[in-house]
Amino acid sequence: MKPYWQGVFPAITTQMHKDGSPDLAATAHHAEVLIKSGISGLVFLGSLGENQSLTAEEKRGVMQAMIEAVAGRVPVLSGVAESSCLEACRYVKDCEKLGADGFMLMPPMIYKTPDTRESLAHFRTVAKATGLPIMIYNNPISYGHDITPELFAELADQKNFVALKESSGNTRRITDLHNTVGDRYAIFTGVDDLALESAILGIDGWVAGTGIAFPAENQYLWELMQAGQWDQARAIYRWFSPLLHLDVNPKFVQYIKLCVQECGLGNEWVRAPRLTLAGAERKAVLKIIHDGIAARPKVPKRK
Repeated sequence: MKPYWQGVFPAITTQMHKDGSPDLAATAHHAEVLIKSGISGLVFLGSLGENQSLTAEEKRGVMQAMIEAVAGRVPVLSGVAESSCLEACRYVKDCEKLGADGFMLMPPMIYKTPDTRESLAHFRTVAKATGLPIMIYNNPISYGHDITPELFAELADQKNFVALKESSGNTRRITDLHNTVGDRYAIFTGVDDLALESAILGIDGWVAGTGIAFPAENQYLWELMQAGQWDQARAIYRWFSPLLHLDVNPKFVQYIKLCVQECGLGNEWVRAPRLTLAGAERKAVLKIIHDGIAARPKVPKRK
């Protein structure tokens, strides 16, 4: 079975004004730059998009504006991170009406470590509320729900589950998924600093984080990995890795938004309760970013 989605699907930030209100024009501009880099899709309002910090009305406004801005050039997915099945079902129905192409479905955010029956029931209930395709987001480190390969096999009968984002941090899972579910799902990595390791084991896509600040280099790395040009890919990856590590810190939103700002693609402003970085921490992150920019490799220009 050919995967429904393939390639780089960046998880874009929701750009903010300094007062914390969404900056739709800046978000659309960043999306435009990413599209021109050669990406295959866009994920708005994921964890990096500060989904949980936005109101229901704001989220729908972001999706309406971004669907219009992208204008069908690549698939537009929305993260679904509601706290209840009821609200998640309402959200996917509304986004389907707005013209979204699919969803990245997270577990219910305020309910950690449920039993397996509850996790599967949540995913199935939301899936049945929409006819659109869905990528299931597995991130047990952050969200306390672990969808194992065996559980993905149980969910395989729900036809609009077409992809999974594997963010357990355990690359063994990729081989276990291949052995357990075959090619039933498109497998995406969601951990930036395991992208090369994951590609060697066989993935269909990458939900990129830090790469939104370095779109040309991120896309080139993906293409090298897909072509099996491992020596060249390793060279890019070794340059990129200190930056990619920013994706796996609890303050990854602030870190990556600062990265985006320093690369001239947006601003670092975040929505409270998050605050922009300060003091020694900000200085240390800026050094990583500026060192990366200074050593930025030359990559071929896209035609």
